Amino acid sequence: MRLTKESLMIPAGIKQSRKACLAALLFFSSHAASESRGSDDIEIETGMPESIAVPLSTGKESAESNEVVPLKPRIAPAINLKDPQVRPSVETPRTPSTAILPPEPDGSDTDPVPEVPEPAMPLPAPKPVAATPKEDLPSPTDAQPQPEDRLPSVEIEGEAEAVVEPVLVGPVRPKPGSSPTEDLERQIEAIRDLQPGLSTPKKKKKAARSLVLLGAEIAPGTASRLAWTPATNIQGLALPTPVLVINGRRDGPTLCLTAAIHGDELNGIEVVRRVMYAIEPEKLKGQIIGVPIVNLQGFQRGSRYLPDRRDLNRFFPGDRYGSLASRIAFSLFNDVLQVCDALVDIHTGSLRRNNLPQVRADMRNPGVAKFTEGFDDMAVVQSAGSFGMLRQAFVRRGVPAVTLEIGESMRIDEKQIEAGVHGINGVLDKEGMYSRSFIWGEPDPVYYDSYWVRAETGGILFSEIKLGDKVTEGEILGIVTDPITNDSAPIRSPYDGRVIGMAVDQVVMPGFAAYHIGTETTEETILQQLGTGRIAEESGEADPTPNPNETVE
Repeated sequence: MRLTKESLMIPAGIKQSRKACLAALLFFSSHAASESRGSDDIEIETGMPESIAVPLSTGKESAESNEVVPLKPRIAPAINLKDPQVRPSVETPRTPSTAILPPEPDGSDTDPVPEVPEPAMPLPAPKPVAATPKEDLPSPTDAQPQPEDRLPSVEIEGEAEAVVEPVLVGPVRPKPGSSPTEDLERQIEAIRDLQPGLSTPKKKKKAARSLVLLGAEIAPGTASRLAWTPATNIQGLALPTPVLVINGRRDGPTLCLTAAIHGDELNGIEVVRRVMYAIEPEKLKGQIIGVPIVNLQGFQRGSRYLPDRRDLNRFFPGDRYGSLASRIAFSLFNDVLQVCDALVDIHTGSLRRNNLPQVRADMRNPGVAKFTEGFDDMAVVQSAGSFGMLRQAFVRRGVPAVTLEIGESMRIDEKQIEAGVHGINGVLDKEGMYSRSFIWGEPDPVYYDSYWVRAETGGILFSEIKLGDKVTEGEILGIVTDPITNDSAPIRSPYDGRVIGMAVDQVVMPGFAAYHIGTETTEETILQQLGTGRIAEESGEADPTPNPNETVE
């Protein structure tokens, strides 16, 4: 290769960067003195390539071939790893030279953003100097860097968002005895080493938030027991209702659990206790609010109802200036449960009726239907609910809510409690709030239709089937015997289905709801029935004129 001084002049049509100039000038200066022959021509056999092909990094390269382009200095991110030994070097400004300048932008549509002139490298190559802060660098043109030279913000977990300050990469100092080709290759590697990771900033995670409830602030990763007191009692005799709260270490949804809205329903109280006290706040994502005994006065008296004989689960969302039940419902709905993203209201059967573990939900609502998927293999019963029920008030507000029915009132049933705890844990796992070693079972079908079978005669009921059994049309479910006349009357199933609720053996009167049969009716059929007003009877939710003595929720 023949190198002349004239050949070092940059053609007007080719853009040269400072790094290319540096390589050429280092090559010229290192051999000019030793190869002087009295002429301007210098002929050296070094095997140095006439040009270096580097893929363009500006996004304008051709898909068919690489272009011969000068090396352009890249911008490296400022490093802040709280390590005093890690300090990126910063190049000090060079004195601009008018000997070699890039061509002026032509203002055409193909190059809408003008290039910022880069200062040329003076001769000879200066020695490295100490780094100076980025703020002290003068800008001769006060121009901003090109869009491709800008860097995204880097978000560091646990800290506020930080903006990366760009720095310039200084030239690599030539090694004694090295050739210009080796020096140029070292310069290329130094630039490439700074590229990995620049375009993949760390994803920012949501920081956990404190939960403010009932005038108290629960910090992330902690659990607390609060007190809720509706303004419906004599002030000197007011008895606060416990509210259990867990605020997880990581941010997430808020799940609310309520039990004993009817004071004689005991299984739900134990389900809430076992679920809440088995949670480790550090591993929880989101918040859990549990009210184990909503109707504390009814619980102490062993009664389903409030002191004024009203059913609290018929007065939600309540009225600040209404009856006693309306005021309690209003306070619970607005002071405790207003932060809920989802709700599970736990009940049992009423008046000596036993319910198969089941989820009652309005499956016509997509959000509610999706929420029921977390209850694993538990049966799901279509039920829109009656006006005034807690879960219906939440659904009307747009919050997924269901009723969990487990067992019988005034009785602790271990198997039913275990089924309830398993269902709640499935919801926590499905919603990504709390992971466990969970084995999912085969889901039960959704019972889009269900019916209560009533006794036609009075007497003592003796059941022939068990809770959860599958029955066929015409099968005997139980026999009612008159204790005086010894007359017996069978109760037969009018449908094929499954026993999802039943009365325990007891004295019954004509019209008494004895067996709750769920049928696997198609969704299209039940929607047609809902449109005509025919809906599951005696569910405690859908009866147009529910009898408070026969409701099961």
